[in-house]
Amino acid sequence: MLVAALIVPQVLFAAEAADFAALVSPPRFEMRGKPGEKVRDVVQIGNTGNGVAEYVLRTADWDINPQGGVIVHPEALQPGSCRPWVRIERLRVKLPPNGRKNYRFEVQIPPDAPSGECRFALLIALPPETDIFAETGDIRFPIAGQVAVVVYVAVGDAKPALEFKEVRLEEVNGRQTPVAVFHNAGNAHGRPAGLLEAEDANGQLLDLVVSPSPILPGETRAIPLWPADIENTQKAVEFKVPMKLKGPIEWDGGSVNIDTVLQ
Repeated sequence: MLVAALIVPQVLFAAEAADFAALVSPPRFEMRGKPGEKVRDVVQIGNTGNGVAEYVLRTADWDINPQGGVIVHPEALQPGSCRPWVRIERLRVKLPPNGRKNYRFEVQIPPDAPSGECRFALLIALPPETDIFAETGDIRFPIAGQVAVVVYVAVGDAKPALEFKEVRLEEVNGRQTPVAVFHNAGNAHGRPAGLLEAEDANGQLLDLVVSPSPILPGETRAIPLWPADIENTQKAVEFKVPMKLKGPIEWDGGSVNIDTVLQ
């Protein structure tokens, strides 16, 4: 029997802290359904540890902070939450060492649901009675391990409507970084994509990729342009302005050719 709760979005995601060794795939779901329909899917939960692991599961509402990180809200329903539509398989899962389980969830879209986007997260965590501590010298402090799987469900004809505003330099993680600014006038999230050629004042050549960050309905967000050839794409590369930028940025329903100089 499925227990009422909430769920999440696509890839391989692992979280590991001391004895917390949960692996979840995919890390994100993007689904679509009509009013009155049930949409279902399966998330695989794995235990990469050497001992038996027990996890508790619940749903949660979430938002995105200005830096693009996910903010998970407390258990109370947020305004407009669609978590009451969600059913999950069970509230606790026990896995043997290196064990895996296909975990079911479904979203029961009400017949009178308006066109729009249902968003929620499935949280996979250690039981509250489990104590995990890390030690640094004589100091012991508790560790709270948790994985959040994000789920988007487009209801009816929901779709994004991204509007390109500008490219500019903006401080990201304490460093000046090229960003592309978009507004989403639609009723579902959108993601721009693209590869731009850049040349700074010293003649340094860079390929910049558009960060795959989502832009939620009603948001105006600055999307970072990260160097494509570095291992950690959120680590800014030193460059000197003015910087020339050229290349396409595309999204569902539109595109723009960038040919500008950032001062």
